[in-house]
Amino acid sequence: MSRQRARGGRGLAGAALLAVVLAGCGSDGYEPAGPFRPQPEGPPPQVGPPTESSQAPGPGDPADPEGEEDGGDPNVVASGLTVPTGLVVLPDGTAVVGERETGRLLQVFPDRSPARELMTVGGIDTAGDGGLLGLALSPTFAEDGLFYAYVSTATDNRVVRFPMGGTPNPVLTGIPRGETHNGGGLVFAADGTLFVGTGDTGNAALAQDPASLAGKVLHVDVFGRPVGAGPVHSTGHADVTALCVGGEASLYATDDAPAGPDELNAVGGGGDAGWPTAGPASTGPVVQFPTEAGGLGGCAVAGRTVFLGSLDGRRVHTVQLDGSGALAEEPGAFLTDRYGRLRTVVLDGEGALWITTSNKDGIGTPGEDDDRVLRVFPPGGASDSPL
Repeated sequence: MSRQRARGGRGLAGAALLAVVLAGCGSDGYEPAGPFRPQPEGPPPQVGPPTESSQAPGPGDPADPEGEEDGGDPNVVASGLTVPTGLVVLPDGTAVVGERETGRLLQVFPDRSPARELMTVGGIDTAGDGGLLGLALSPTFAEDGLFYAYVSTATDNRVVRFPMGGTPNPVLTGIPRGETHNGGGLVFAADGTLFVGTGDTGNAALAQDPASLAGKVLHVDVFGRPVGAGPVHSTGHADVTALCVGGEASLYATDDAPAGPDELNAVGGGGDAGWPTAGPASTGPVVQFPTEAGGLGGCAVAGRTVFLGSLDGRRVHTVQLDGSGALAEEPGAFLTDRYGRLRTVVLDGEGALWITTSNKDGIGTPGEDDDRVLRVFPPGGASDSPL
């Protein structure tokens, strides 16, 4: 358990846990609270405009095949960022990316137009591997324009929501926070409920503690209220850095263990990922990666393929699954050692992957243009069949 990374290494809840969560839920999500400073007054930035989309390139092609004529790397859509971590793709095909250490949110364009700063999320604490971590769009984003973020404060990790340019307000608070293993995974399910991945804060025992929100995958509604009997969907996680949803509502979590191996886990309700000690309810991982190929920081699902951003491995892993969701073949990889440490991986509507580098996180060796946001089409092999 000696390995510590600046980005984070790696029984259902009882009445005590339920009380903690209910105490931490915002009543309507818009009551200003917590150590967040108000945003400047005035009209919020506009997120857009929509960009015209050309015919999508084939698998393995760069996202901007004509970009080389303009100079530079056609896969790089933004550069000069500071540890970009959370990323969401908007309905217009652009993306909003959040910087872990500054709290800035920037709009990034697939045509490589200059990134546009939108706002700064205030009140974050970046000690250890904390800061502005996961991002997700409201399931009714077209109507309410709300963003959800997983952030670290001086006292806790929490989920907040806000309209662009507005003040972040609490959804779920009281998630333990530490110098390492702060989690940060966020993903909405098809039914509009929210899954939240947390870390064990460097205290492995919390992952199995039913009275703690640490080392868990939580399941809440858009107001932070527990779904079902309690908020804990699964236990026994070291550090859930990312969550992704596949076909038939299959939920997957990247789990970043402090001494490896790192894992991709299929997460079922009431399950136990087995950290630090496998219990009777524990389930085996879909796939494991040794330390030198691990540091899992992001996941996205396309058909029967899961794409995993790898920090220590400096690549994107491709994991092919069979019809039952089990590993179908040995994992592949692309972009190996080309852009350094790779973190977030998000799939867009054209089949391209948005990927963030993490070379300014205190562990990587930053290049002149780091950190960067990439947009690439993955190699062939992703099935269109649902999991």
